[in-house]
Amino acid sequence: MSVKTIGEKYRCNVCGNEVIVTKVGGGELVCCEKPMEKLDNGGK
Repeated sequence: MSVKTIGEKYRCNVCGNEVIVTKVGGGELVCCEKPMEKLDNGGK
């Protein structure tokens, strides 16, 4: 899933790292060699 909007939240399901997008550059966020999961506005 590509990054589209400032403020989107993502989490790594392997190590638990979480990120919030501050600048949209396209592409996909990857951590621990796996795509990061996009969280909804309420988190999980």
